Amino acid sequence: MKQFIQDLAETNRYQATHLLHILREVQSHYHYIPEAAIEQIAELLNISRTQIIGVVEFYSFFHLTPRGQYDLLISDSITDHMLGKQSLIDYLSEKLNVAVGKVRRDGVVSLDNTSCTGMCDQGPAGLVNGYALTRLDRPKIDQITDLINQQKPLDQWPNELFQVEDNIIEPGLLLSQPINQGSALESAFKRGLKETLTEIDKSGLRGRGGAGYNTAWKWHLCYEGPEEDSFCDVATQKQQQRYVICNADEGEPGTFKDRVLLNSYAHEVFEGMTLCAAIIGAQQGFLYLRGEYLHLYDKLQSVLAERRQAGLLGNNILKEGFNFDIEICLGAGAYICGEESALIESLEGKMGIPRNRPPYPVTQGYLGRPTVVNNVETFMAAASIAVNGGDWFANVGTEKSKGTKILSICGDCSRPGIYEYPFGTSIRSVLNDCGASDVLGIQIGGPSGTFISNHEFDRKLAFEDLATGGSFIVFNNSRNILDIVNNFTHFFAHESCGFCTPCRVGTSLLKKQLDKIIDGHGSAGDVVALEELCQLIKNHSHCGLGQTAANPVLTTLQRYPELYQSHLKKISYEPGFDLDRALETARKLAKRNDAGAHLAQVEEEI
Repeated sequence: MKQFIQDLAETNRYQATHLLHILREVQSHYHYIPEAAIEQIAELLNISRTQIIGVVEFYSFFHLTPRGQYDLLISDSITDHMLGKQSLIDYLSEKLNVAVGKVRRDGVVSLDNTSCTGMCDQGPAGLVNGYALTRLDRPKIDQITDLINQQKPLDQWPNELFQVEDNIIEPGLLLSQPINQGSALESAFKRGLKETLTEIDKSGLRGRGGAGYNTAWKWHLCYEGPEEDSFCDVATQKQQQRYVICNADEGEPGTFKDRVLLNSYAHEVFEGMTLCAAIIGAQQGFLYLRGEYLHLYDKLQSVLAERRQAGLLGNNILKEGFNFDIEICLGAGAYICGEESALIESLEGKMGIPRNRPPYPVTQGYLGRPTVVNNVETFMAAASIAVNGGDWFANVGTEKSKGTKILSICGDCSRPGIYEYPFGTSIRSVLNDCGASDVLGIQIGGPSGTFISNHEFDRKLAFEDLATGGSFIVFNNSRNILDIVNNFTHFFAHESCGFCTPCRVGTSLLKKQLDKIIDGHGSAGDVVALEELCQLIKNHSHCGLGQTAANPVLTTLQRYPELYQSHLKKISYEPGFDLDRALETARKLAKRNDAGAHLAQVEEEI
């Protein structure tokens, strides 16, 4: 083990910022993170043992106790449940003779649930040792069981088990007009970097991750940060430390567009990152790739190598004296790292706990330096705008929402996949295109977004109406809304980073309160208490996860109050749940093990 860890540390230049990469390699090799490895890594990277243990415990793909040689994780997303996920995992558990959440006695296989794997258009889905499994059914499970029992290496498994499709069904402005390699950079240098930023500003491009911040203004703030000389020449720019980060940690259930863009449009994405670097004067970029997309890692590394060979990355790019390169960092299973400051913490080798803001990343980001963080679609759009001009993009969409939006559409529709629409398109048009009928409602923007009913289909995709990072889940009238809300609420409780009390304790209480109502034990006051708890979490949480965790309850309670009321019992009050038991998970996250907690203390803390 010592030599293995030593080689890993050396390969990663003994940098603590590479801790996640080192731990991923250790986890893959030993199927857990041994105590001896932690001690050695701490010494080699000159960081504390407790810091490493904290990181291991924070990310769901790391383990302090052994997992199976074949670690199977089945997606617990609502779309997988809609496709019969529960019966499949029960069947898999029976076939492999291993309980869910356990390791088989012989140590060969372990089985557990995981959050959405980004395969919502081809579920039920899962992972085996981090690699995607799609369209699972009983015959495939029989096949997987035989392969595991024979202890066949993954590279000898049939390719069809790992087949991931793009499913691009409706390409639009961006998807139907891919740019040539290098053309965005050539256009930018020919036009001028300042003038190119002006074109991006003219285009009206806003961040495609959901928040919709003006892209040109973000880039402007970054180069104008603590350094001086806006739009200085490249010789001066290379003296400055700024960073470009592409956020490819799309963990929002129902979202998979970035997976497709990185698979088929990686050159455009990397070109957009390089364009940004040229404009702000950065020399280093990072693609933060969600851990569930391990299957894309080698392909993306090949694309980067190809770009270096073509003079589009590395030193003296296009012989303009501009130096810039991109490194890929794989996440390790933490939804919260989709939040930009949590992502930066993770890139630095830490737990992905969101930072206090201000300061914002554009002034103090990665390693305290000015940093641009944009998502995959934003960088791709910026590259196309550099080639085609701002008007080309701004002439599509609405007055406040320029251009197009790429949607990940899944759920109860006959044609799930990727669709690109001009902003301003009606929800009804989208439903017609994807083959949805007898629709009950749609979850737009994932669990953190908005649930709309079948009376709202004339609403528009736009920042001024229905903003979304790209998730679009369709539910027909055979679905139970409270089952959907329950799945989302349990997801947020599981994914809370535990940093702040309103989210750490509140999501746990919200989950239990909702369970109480759904199970028929709620009384009239419990729905009122549920809404009050939602408002407390929404208004007092530290970051966007907590601030949106109550949205599934709030948006459905607003539209379907009678559903909640119909589950209330007709008799007088009864205790809904054991509070001490309810807070067990929250106490563990906060490292608080005092089992005698009382409701008054919790309320006082909140």
